[in-house]
Amino acid sequence: MGLYSIRDLEHLSGIKAHTLRIWEQRYNFIAPQRSDTNIRYYTDDDLKLVLNVALLKDNGFRISRIAEMGEKEMQEEVLKLTEKHLRHPDQIHALTIAMVDMDEERFEKILNTCILQMGFERTIVNVVYPFLSRIGVLWQTGSINPANEHFMSCLIRQKIIVAIDGQSYNVGPDAKTFLLFLPEKELHEISLLFSAYLLKTRGFKVIYLGQNMPLEDLRVVKTLHEPDYVLSIITTSPESDEVQAYVLRLAEIFENSQVLLSGYQVIGQDLDLRDNTVLMPNLQNLIDFIDYEKSKMSAKERVMSNGNSQ
Repeated sequence: MGLYSIRDLEHLSGIKAHTLRIWEQRYNFIAPQRSDTNIRYYTDDDLKLVLNVALLKDNGFRISRIAEMGEKEMQEEVLKLTEKHLRHPDQIHALTIAMVDMDEERFEKILNTCILQMGFERTIVNVVYPFLSRIGVLWQTGSINPANEHFMSCLIRQKIIVAIDGQSYNVGPDAKTFLLFLPEKELHEISLLFSAYLLKTRGFKVIYLGQNMPLEDLRVVKTLHEPDYVLSIITTSPESDEVQAYVLRLAEIFENSQVLLSGYQVIGQDLDLRDNTVLMPNLQNLIDFIDYEKSKMSAKERVMSNGNSQ
């Protein structure tokens, strides 16, 4: 069971803490518990209630009407809404509730509905990534049970793998090669998998090494392949005091490649980088970079095609 502060509820629901306290007093539909030191805290049930209230309120229900609803009626109204084409924040609320309940069927249904309505890539960019960002703070503080994290991470990971397998993978003879891996002890694979999906859908060659790759073992890979780009995402490992040395060694090993780095441990850390290293602060930066490289590749293919036709 997760335990949440009122700031956690504010972060997850978008409802200000001041407003939540007013609702507690005026409508009495949420009652915090108190620790031995008299600190207010909330449970999983409180979180689900607040998320349901936020979803209903954002879709035109008056707070006075919501306060009159029983639990069953509220759940029925929420289910009706989440089966429609909702705004992205509403789907994120719904995913959070499904995660807290570990409701795999519901989690799958929400994602599948989004994918049918807006496509796989837009679903990951506009719904899944904001969802992961929203609850990421709670993982760091331990407010969310690790089992909840593993539950939803595995489901999202499976979705991306299936999407990759479903691609017709046509790599041209002049396609650039990207080497993708996570550092040793780094296990957060979703972003790397989605990067592989983006690259494959755009016709690049991908060498995917996955999680927990020791740095020295990459030297062996380099003897077999000389990638044009090396992409890694450093979220938790190596730790802060080791990151600087790590990125310099990585750039040295792949001195003839462009090294692309992202993740919590490198973004905004004021690192000293070699000339062949570029930081990708967020997902959109990476997408823009990949699309730019794709446009260059397409332009080259058109020139070659025109030359062969003459």
